[in-house]
Amino acid sequence: MKIKNFALLAGVAGLMAACSGCGVVEPADLNNQRVFFAFNSAEISDEANNNLLGQSLYMKNHEDVKVQIAGNCDERGSVEYNLALGARRANAAKKVLVDDGIDPRRISTISYGKERPLVLGTGEEVWKFNRNATTTVK
Repeated sequence: MKIKNFALLAGVAGLMAACSGCGVVEPADLNNQRVFFAFNSAEISDEANNNLLGQSLYMKNHEDVKVQIAGNCDERGSVEYNLALGARRANAAKKVLVDDGIDPRRISTISYGKERPLVLGTGEEVWKFNRNATTTVK
């Protein structure tokens, strides 16, 4: 009997350990949900992936919701370069949602490049917030 209980506890502990690192939380609202990017990158970090999977969970639980994902950049680089990078960021975020089972017709993307900074100013402490993909309900 003790071995059976131990095995059960070990199994539960394993499940909790596996899930404790996942960090997927369904947000209360999708408006202004943001994922952030490294300089000159459209690669989805683990933290961004968890945020997007939470957004996907919200969309699965609210099947009538459609969203727009806007790609944004910091002030460095040309207008054209940042519009292209913003588009790659928005599409990378969309891909996570679609890969998790969200109908791509429910997600539109747009790039604002460096034209809509989240935080005004100069320097890495400001720029790190302006490199994002922002989700809003449409």
